[in-house]
Amino acid sequence: MSAAFHEIRFPSAISRGATGGPERRTEIVALGSGHEQRNSRWAHSRRRYNAGYGVRNIDDIHEVLSFFEERRGRLHGFRWKDHADFRSCPPLKAATPLDQEIAIADGTASVFQLVKSYGSGEARYRRFIRKPVGGTILLAVDGTLQAENLQYRLDVATGAVTFLEGHVPSALAIITAGFEFDTPVRFDSDYLEISLTGFTSGSIPEIPIIELRV
Repeated sequence: MSAAFHEIRFPSAISRGATGGPERRTEIVALGSGHEQRNSRWAHSRRRYNAGYGVRNIDDIHEVLSFFEERRGRLHGFRWKDHADFRSCPPLKAATPLDQEIAIADGTASVFQLVKSYGSGEARYRRFIRKPVGGTILLAVDGTLQAENLQYRLDVATGAVTFLEGHVPSALAIITAGFEFDTPVRFDSDYLEISLTGFTSGSIPEIPIIELRV
């Protein structure tokens, strides 16, 4: 069986209790002078999580077990809601069509990738959003809200926005968007260690999850 990506989300009530976050790879060489040379091996961060902390009872265990078996362990990818970072804005705010600058149009291109920027200075990081949540996107051109399936089409499997014929933004138009999104991930183990402590209680101490490059 070959690997695939399943457009299904890990149970969000369980992922709410997870721990984890972004990881980067930085090489540091200490020089004889006491100075350092630092080099980033990855252009993009990669997120890791442990969903075990979100398991509260035996029904949660059964739900994770079923999800794990259907994904065949590490084989198939799936969607993950990172409750600390799942909107184009801070998690407790409502998304607006002006949250993120997607691109400045050149008058010719009709396809644009959803992105989220972290920071506001010259060193800001732009993250490609590959798994937006359908029905949540608010897209604007020069501040004017656009209508999905009338002026543009969204591919929820890739995060690509395609403007339809007759609605391609003119040169220098600013394309912005607000949205919710998932993180593409897979299990990082082919083994679940389940501990039952009673008729209705138990735990899965480690459910390692790792972000996929898609």
